[in-house]
Amino acid sequence: MPSAEIISIGSELLLGQIVDTNATWMAQRLTEIGVNLYRKSVVGDNKSRMFDVINQALDRSDIVICGGGLGPTQDDITREVIAEVTNRKLILDKGLLDTIETMFRSRGFLMTKNNERQAYVPEGSIKIHNPNGTAPSFAVEYPRGVIFALPGVPFELKWLFNNEVTPYLKEKFTLSDVISYKILKVAELGESNVDHLIGDLIANSSNPTVGVLAHPGQVDVRITAKAGSVKEADVLIQPVEREIRSLLGKHIFATDDETMEMLLGKLIKKNNITICSYEDVTQGMLCDRLQQASLDHFVEGIVGNGIETICRFTQSSGDKSNPKLINTTQNAIEKLALKILKNCNSDLSVVLHGVPDISDEAENLARGRTFICVTDGKSFKSRNLNVSGRGKPDRVRTTFEALNLIRSVIQNGFTKDQ
Repeated sequence: MPSAEIISIGSELLLGQIVDTNATWMAQRLTEIGVNLYRKSVVGDNKSRMFDVINQALDRSDIVICGGGLGPTQDDITREVIAEVTNRKLILDKGLLDTIETMFRSRGFLMTKNNERQAYVPEGSIKIHNPNGTAPSFAVEYPRGVIFALPGVPFELKWLFNNEVTPYLKEKFTLSDVISYKILKVAELGESNVDHLIGDLIANSSNPTVGVLAHPGQVDVRITAKAGSVKEADVLIQPVEREIRSLLGKHIFATDDETMEMLLGKLIKKNNITICSYEDVTQGMLCDRLQQASLDHFVEGIVGNGIETICRFTQSSGDKSNPKLINTTQNAIEKLALKILKNCNSDLSVVLHGVPDISDEAENLARGRTFICVTDGKSFKSRNLNVSGRGKPDRVRTTFEALNLIRSVIQNGFTKDQ
């Protein structure tokens, strides 16, 4: 099986001005056609550094795919660097120049002189027509490997990869094997607990292999198999999946592309349940995720300001109890859940109240307490977390736990938390 390396080119990537989605997308496509991707690199628009990165990639990979740096400006130097790495002259291709000029005229524009740069390619390269833009692409077959130069514009790159690069790779490397995978999504267990339960499978797996990837609130277990067809790969995956399911049990809540929102949405619609919510530290993320689950069944979402909002909802007039105690009591959260349930006239209400440690400004796993409660007006189910922060990872984590608690209530009722 051939090996590949992706090189994303552009100083804007290193400066964080744009996100490199091209490399992620190409990595998925390479996996699907049975190419081993071992490295991804990002390099700025600097000739010497680009030369080093591409040259090193050729030393260790059969396929090098460069994305970006094919435009008309002075810092678009991918074609020049590839010519230098492969010891070739950069020549003007009259056919490409005519194609570029025709494209400009068809769109009612006058081509400027600098666009001629895009018609220069390394001598002897395989020219790849780009019907979606003015940046012609090319491939260079070299004794050390094959190099592809693709534009950085995502929709141009994707079309060229699907329609030109993939057929070329399949023919040149006689690609017949496919790589297929199954993802089991796990809730209520951290990465270390998952590793403890299935660690032997991870350590001793070969084909299929088993890997773990942690996200805020959930852990993905990936089973990857290589075979002559997707059907054959699935046959290899199935016994491993059964073993993992026997070890992780009810903690597996979804597979592959299914999200918690999708799963919860199916349950809400099937049972025709309406729901309302209150949150504070998560700043509206819970409301957003519930609407993604089922907008038609979401009655109302309240984004409060912690103690002050809870006091207003739960304290009757003349109640002089200390509001500072409210944010530490489960009773107050249950009172709030009942109050908004009644006000919104919904079937379920969920409250997510965070008490961050104001001295901890961490974006992830910030100190504090988060209280989550779901009620139908008769019973309650709660989950408390020893984390509370306004950073995105913590907001994703705590809202995920709230969605999972709702899922548990709908599927299992208000049974005692384990």
